[in-house]
Amino acid sequence: MSRIEATFRRLHETGRKALIPFVTAGDPEPGMTLPLMHALVEGGADIIELGVPFSDPMADGPTIQRASERALAFGVSLRMVLATVREFRKDNPATPVVLMGYANPIEAYGVADFVADAAAVGVDGVLVVDYPPEECSDFSALLKHHGLDPIFLLAPTSTEQRFAEVAATGSGYLYYVSLKGVTGAGHLDLDDVARRIPGIRAKVGMPVGVGFGIRDGASAARIAAVADAVVIGSRIIEEIENSPAGEAPRRVTALLKGIRTAMDGHK
Repeated sequence: MSRIEATFRRLHETGRKALIPFVTAGDPEPGMTLPLMHALVEGGADIIELGVPFSDPMADGPTIQRASERALAFGVSLRMVLATVREFRKDNPATPVVLMGYANPIEAYGVADFVADAAAVGVDGVLVVDYPPEECSDFSALLKHHGLDPIFLLAPTSTEQRFAEVAATGSGYLYYVSLKGVTGAGHLDLDDVARRIPGIRAKVGMPVGVGFGIRDGASAARIAAVADAVVIGSRIIEEIENSPAGEAPRRVTALLKGIRTAMDGHK
């Protein structure tokens, strides 16, 4: 059983939902990524999504774009991201880590080498925004061969065919994009999400995490009442941006604790 599967099983047994925060590796500077990952766990994270900085992040709004730009200014590479996961595993062998990013850095690294190295350092899943499921069966098979979960996005506009492809190709959990547009944009229609989630879960046969537009405990609790996981990214990056030097880990922990408490109130 993978760490991701074990995490969802454990949470299900206790009636709780997964909190999945996102941070960009190398933001606000490379030396802060490891403390931030541990701060996320202290705040109540069940799974960490670690963003691989990229120069043209098409699905990300201005907040996460800025995080990538700051990281790239320090020369943060995919190889450095994997090294950070290796360091994280020295103190935390249990919390799943999912790399989230784009195809270009992986292909520049070499797909087979990347998958082998990711598995070796303790990565648990990979979400490549611009790898649609119908075009990456070989990549998904390679990930699964190395014990990694291929994770995919679905959106309000996704077709029945796309649902079937994700069910056949993905594992771990599904990331449901709760609104049309980029991260941090638009208004989150909680009622619409609540209507859609049961049908999505039935179609894909795996836990469903919801992200894009969740910014506080109240919206996280509403999502947790219907979904299996709550994914929060832009709001955490904003907290990092607005933190005085060295204060980001403490403030991120406090932010997540508030969200975790709100979510657990709906268990």
